[in-house]
Amino acid sequence: MEKDTFSIPNISCHHCTMTIEKELKDLEGVSLVESDVEAKQVTVHWKNPADRKKILDLLKEINYPAAQ
Repeated sequence: MEKDTFSIPNISCHHCTMTIEKELKDLEGVSLVESDVEAKQVTVHWKNPADRKKILDLLKEINYPAAQ
């Protein structure tokens, strides 16, 4: 199981985090998504077939790209 915290500058409200959580949880291999509106961060726990690149690509696709 892997875990990483992503900084998402576009997060501005709880609706943003709900959207991100829903989309990431639908990604096969993602087991847990925790978000923090004030910190503009999302922590993701995953295992194969999910990986960091797939998570970053999905965040970009849904218009919540992670800061590099």
